Amino acid sequence: MKSLLHITNGDSFTSKLQSLQLQGDIITWREMLCEGKTLCTVGSESFWKTRFEFLSKNYKVSKSWFVEKTLKEYRSLCNHKQQDHIVLWFEYDLFCQINMLAVLSWLKTHRRHAEISLVCSGKEDDSDKFYGISELSDEKLIDLYENRTLLTQDDIEYADYVWQLYCSDNPIRLENLINNDDFQFEYLSDALKTHLRRFPTIKNGLNELENHVLDVAATEKPKSRKELLGNLLTNQGFYGFGDSQYERIITSLKPLFSSFNPVKLTKKGMEVLENKNNYYSQIRDNQLYLGGSLKYNFLYNTDTNRILKL
Repeated sequence: MKSLLHITNGDSFTSKLQSLQLQGDIITWREMLCEGKTLCTVGSESFWKTRFEFLSKNYKVSKSWFVEKTLKEYRSLCNHKQQDHIVLWFEYDLFCQINMLAVLSWLKTHRRHAEISLVCSGKEDDSDKFYGISELSDEKLIDLYENRTLLTQDDIEYADYVWQLYCSDNPIRLENLINNDDFQFEYLSDALKTHLRRFPTIKNGLNELENHVLDVAATEKPKSRKELLGNLLTNQGFYGFGDSQYERIITSLKPLFSSFNPVKLTKKGMEVLENKNNYYSQIRDNQLYLGGSLKYNFLYNTDTNRILKL
């Protein structure tokens, strides 16, 4: 009988998985590596130091919280050396896919001989909806678990390679890769395309998400900041972001809003949204990273879907 370890994408799914009473221990991967600077050496001291600096500065995460929630769980993962089968539970979106790559990169180095399989939710029926793993019924989860994808050594090497590219200082390499095969990771290509659209556009200096925030504000006319946030969380395609991430984006765009109660854009905000005004120089932050690349060292051309280096 093989001994099992489950690695999940977050706390809400961990509690759901516990209720399924499958064999094996559970580790929760508590990170959001799609945001802020990342180093390719997952789990190293410099890796965690870099992550804490980002989370502390941008999300007011305290050292004690970081140690208690993220590092303790990571150490628990390090101590699970005996399991010869590891099951990863992740979702289709950018948030999850980047975390998944990092975990696979770590496993490639530290659990060379384990059998690794993947349960990944997304398109689960004939509708256009993509499902988060916590939205699925117990029956559906058991079905996905029993039909999970066993990853080959090639798959794991490939995931590690993509992770290295994500952590490199040039997203153009990632762009060149996207048009190729992505092995058994059926949602990875869309997640990486979504990642590239987070670089500022040529047209107005804002990225896809920032433009979406302004668009929702202008077209749906939310009555409050809370309603704006709710709308953004509901229709977010492949991002998979949480409310704190959207709050951060809204705050960075604050000068373009005249009011949040009700939500209204300034004249300049409307001009930026209509590509009549370029906001690049006002929003530029030379410390802001997406993976290993500085966000404002590159521009995204929405007409050709290509990245340009400044």
